Order: sequence, then C-alpha cells, then structure tokens
Amino acid sequence: MSNLLTVSPSPHVHSGDSTQKIMYRVVYAMIPALAWSVFVFGLDALRVTLIAIVASLAFEYLIQKYLMKVKPTITDGSALITGILLAFNVPSNLPWWIIVIGALAAVGIGKLSFGGLGSNIFNPALVGRVFLLISFPVQMTSWPVNSQSGIDGITSATPLGLIKEGVSNGTPISEISGNLPSTIDMLFGNIGGSLGEISALLLILGGLYMLWKKVITWHIPVSVIGTVALIAAIFWLVNPETYINPVYHILTGGLMLGAIFMATDMVSSPMTPKGQIIFGVGIGIITISIRLFGAYPEGISFAILIMNAVTPLINNYVKPKRFGGN
Repeated sequence: MSNLLTVSPSPHVHSGDSTQKIMYRVVYAMIPALAWSVFVFGLDALRVTLIAIVASLAFEYLIQKYLMKVKPTITDGSALITGILLAFNVPSNLPWWIIVIGALAAVGIGKLSFGGLGSNIFNPALVGRVFLLISFPVQMTSWPVNSQSGIDGITSATPLGLIKEGVSNGTPISEISGNLPSTIDMLFGNIGGSLGEISALLLILGGLYMLWKKVITWHIPVSVIGTVALIAAIFWLVNPETYINPVYHILTGGLMLGAIFMATDMVSSPMTPKGQIIFGVGIGIITISIRLFGAYPEGISFAILIMNAVTPLINNYVKPKRFGGN
C-alpha cells in the first residue's frame, strides 16, 4: 500500500517559470532600448522613466491595499513593466504631473478596474498613453530633438509627422525625403520621437531575447510588421510620390515597440498561434490605415487597443476542439 498514486487536479506539467520571472525577462529585454534613450535624450529620459515607474508602483499599491482591500502585488513585475512602457510611449520633455496622470490611467483604469493582472482586457500602458494623447495633445506631440543632433532645447516633428504634414500639403515624397533620416539613422536611433521609438535595432534585440527565453512567440510581431510592410509596399509601388516606401513605416514610429513589447502582452492577446496571427494582421491593417488615411501620423496604439477588444472573439473563433469532441 506504500505505492499508492497521488491524484491531483491539473496542471500536471510545470515549466519552472513564474509570473515574476516572465515579467522580469521582459524588463531585461527593454534595458538596451532604455539605456540608449538615456544616451540620446539625456537625464530627461531617466527622469520620465523613474517617475512613470514610481507612480505606477505607488498607484498599484494604494489602490489594491485601500480600495480593493487585497494584498498588493507590486513585486510581481507587472507594474514595473507598465511604468517602463508608459515612459517609452511619451516624449522625454513631458512634465512630471502629466506622467503621474498617465500612470494613474494605466494602472487604475487599464488594469485594476478590471480586477488586476490576468483580468485586464486592454494593455494598461497603452490605455495610459492614449488617455494622455487625448487629454494633452500638445504636450504629447512636442518631440525634443535628440542630443546626437547637437541641438538642445527645441522640438521637432517625427519622421512620420513630417511625411503626414508634407503629403497633406501636397508636397511630393521626392521632396519630403530630403528632410527624412537615413535607414542607418532609423536603425540606430538618430531620429526624434518618444523614448521607445528611437532605436529599432535595440527593440529587435530585446524581441530576440524574449523569443529565446520563450516569453513571446514570433506570430504577433511577424504578422503585425509583415502586414504593415506588405500594404505599405503596395501603395508605394502604385504611387511613390504620395506614399513613402515601407522601410519608413517599419523603422519609425511605434511599430517595433508596439509589435514586439505591447501587442504580445499575454493577458490581452489571443492564446493560440492561429489567433495570434489573426490578431497581428488586424493590428497591421488598422495601423497602416490610420497612418495613410487618418488624421494621426501614428496608429499602432489605437490598433492594439481595438484588437485587444476583439481578442475574446478571436479566442472563441479559433478555440481548439476538446479531446474526443466533434
């Protein structure tokens, strides 16, 4: 009788991972891009990041302890990620009080109002970013010139903003392109934008690290970037004087940040590979539609939030059959 089997409920297979381990792997993946943003924008980038992190942790602790009456979970790393991603989505010259408001919107509205980690429908950092963009459009679109240009204290348009403004004024792309950064500049971050928009190469490096650690899979990033590239290429081939080549859409703006670090959020994205591809294609279509035909030069934030809302439908559509079911 000493060899009786122990019967217990699932899961029966454990990977050794935990929520905390996964979250901190995402943090590690963002460190290269964060370090580069500090190098490019100086101490202002560090100021924005620290304020966003501290505010996110503080609001999560206070809301959970005093409003929700539950044990605070600030050590699991999710609020830390929200703070860093919020900082990645704003200019380095943003006033401190606006950053605090964004953190409150991200944590209080985007996360804890749904019950906390694992229950939120939308990516919290994007909720904070869009809240600030709608509430403070001037401050959120006043981009500082990076320090590598040798000019401090003034603002400039992002490459996507220059393209959108020029095309709206009837200027052909061949004339606009003279004021745009080179491919090397876009890869290495010698451009204007938010903290997380300025180095596609380091964002890709972070994405490869997360793939290696199996924090994410390739399905969402590849489908988002591939869809944007394909549609942008079609329009560019049809009329290159009205539409910029797809390289600019891929390497500038928040596409890399959104596709690699935000659309891949485990909670607000589909569970199956097929569902993730549908999700990514939807994000790509909405993003490029806003960029080409909308009022905003950027569209990735709105696209991800819209597809976050569609995630339950996608999960239901691609739900695998039960074992033994019809």
